[in-house]
Amino acid sequence: MKADAKKVWMDGKIVDFKDATVHILTHSLHYGNAVFEGTRAYKTEKGLAIFRLQDHTKRLLESAKITLLNCPYSQAELEKAQIELLRLNEFNKNVYIRPIIYLGDGEMGVYHIKAPVRVAIAAWQMDAAYLGDEGLKKGIKVKISSFMRNSAKSSMNKAKASANYLNSQLAKFEAIDAGYEEALLLDEEGFVSEGTGECFFIVKNGVLITPPNDFTLRSITQDTVLKIARHLNLPILRQRISRDEVYTADEAFFTGTAAEVTPISNIDARIIGSGERGELTKRLQDAYFDVVYGRDDAFNSMLTYI
Repeated sequence: MKADAKKVWMDGKIVDFKDATVHILTHSLHYGNAVFEGTRAYKTEKGLAIFRLQDHTKRLLESAKITLLNCPYSQAELEKAQIELLRLNEFNKNVYIRPIIYLGDGEMGVYHIKAPVRVAIAAWQMDAAYLGDEGLKKGIKVKISSFMRNSAKSSMNKAKASANYLNSQLAKFEAIDAGYEEALLLDEEGFVSEGTGECFFIVKNGVLITPPNDFTLRSITQDTVLKIARHLNLPILRQRISRDEVYTADEAFFTGTAAEVTPISNIDARIIGSGERGELTKRLQDAYFDVVYGRDDAFNSMLTYI
């Protein structure tokens, strides 16, 4: 995912993209305490619209609270900043937005409270599918990782924290190196948790099943898909999924801000269903794109038009 734009928002100021830099002794670079969001804006018929801006910004501030980062900006100020940044960059395609709250330079050592809290928002055009345009249609190959999802006994899993993603990086590398396109991680009790940056769904006997968020971030995209499914009167179960249940699913797919709704055709060399995008997956995928592109009035409140 290549990132480039004209402007970046940093600590209340708009700066040129090339000038959005930090010092080598930035505290978060050394000790990993930073929180961020991944938010999308879509080019709708009514113009660019940020999807679930309020929910993403609220989760950003909740992540900061969990990790003891005292953000100097309110939710309203951060939402306004994201809108302003998109206007100034004059994007003409779909956009990915990355707000981040982190610790700046001036203090070193594990005790972080005296380090200055800094906030930045970057955004760039993202028109291609995160897991490939072909993957959206035909599905991707997934490997169950040898890495366990971060334990709730040692990590703050409800925070979208930078430190949590080292685990995801290693799992992603392992999967790609083995010839797959994405990884699926199990939790500390051996049940399915999530992908490296996505939530996981299966379809079995016409029922949509997704794990509870016991060991994972509360996903906004997962919540969106569940809202769509309820709107379509589809049967839903929130329950643990074992590894062998994954292999015998009729359909499977990932959801996430970047991944959107991506079908899964193969897990650990087991063909899922017909080996192509399933019927219910396509129905939910089509409905999801109708929502984010402003084509479904029932969900129009989820969009903030620029």
